[in-house]
Amino acid sequence: MTQTTRTATGPRTYLMCPPEYFAVEYVINPWMHPDEPVDAGLAMDQWQRLHDVYTGLGHTVHTIPALPGLPDMVFAANGATVIGGSVLGARFRYAEREPEAAAYLSWLRQHGYGRSGGEVRESTVINEGEGDLVFAGRAVLAGYGFRTDEAIAPVLADLFGLPVISLRLVDPRFYHLDTALTVLSEDVAAYYPAAFDDASRAALAGHFAELIEAKDEDAEVLGLNAISDGQHVVLPKQATGLTAQLAAAGFMPVGVDMSELLKAGGGPKCCTLELRY
Repeated sequence: MTQTTRTATGPRTYLMCPPEYFAVEYVINPWMHPDEPVDAGLAMDQWQRLHDVYTGLGHTVHTIPALPGLPDMVFAANGATVIGGSVLGARFRYAEREPEAAAYLSWLRQHGYGRSGGEVRESTVINEGEGDLVFAGRAVLAGYGFRTDEAIAPVLADLFGLPVISLRLVDPRFYHLDTALTVLSEDVAAYYPAAFDDASRAALAGHFAELIEAKDEDAEVLGLNAISDGQHVVLPKQATGLTAQLAAAGFMPVGVDMSELLKAGGGPKCCTLELRY
């Protein structure tokens, strides 16, 4: 049997925020337990390792300064959605994170967005950026049910000019779409079927030519909170079964340890906002 050869689709550009003020001080998802201590030094080391993996793969990484009082700002994916040079700002469901939206929009404006043909739009609809809004090449996948409102779909279609596939999340452990699904290439995704309702599973099967189904034990360590460049897939190293599935499908898995960030329900993708110019 000949293994499929996967090809990276060029260097990517990412925005990350160091976990300078990272802590678990409140509860807004089932992963968060303020009574369990966080090792701030280890969190920074794990974040730096993720940063270095990206640059080692040839990608560009920009950083946004962390702000005091925003312990979840490290989860850059939630800060905005950036496609084709246009930006949709986040509008967080919980007040604890709402100030992050302005910080990310300010950084993006300062770095040229909105001045080179693209539009920077603040959102009136609750959405948590790339945590729930996933670019899939020919469409945008829009997760809803916990942190983003279903009404975001027409906003996305209008701003980015792409079809939108709405996907309902049904398991609170997988509160953002990027905890239950990762787009590996334009035609391939990995996902955890139990995180979605029947209609959403059917929609995914209709859109992707190939779907890799993650097992319970890999989903439960947020193994799907991953980043793919079409060939390399950076994912939590604890997701050993998914790592083997990806390798068997022709991808090159790169395992990283994000155990401290997992204490707030985060992983590699949560820490990474892709800047698509």
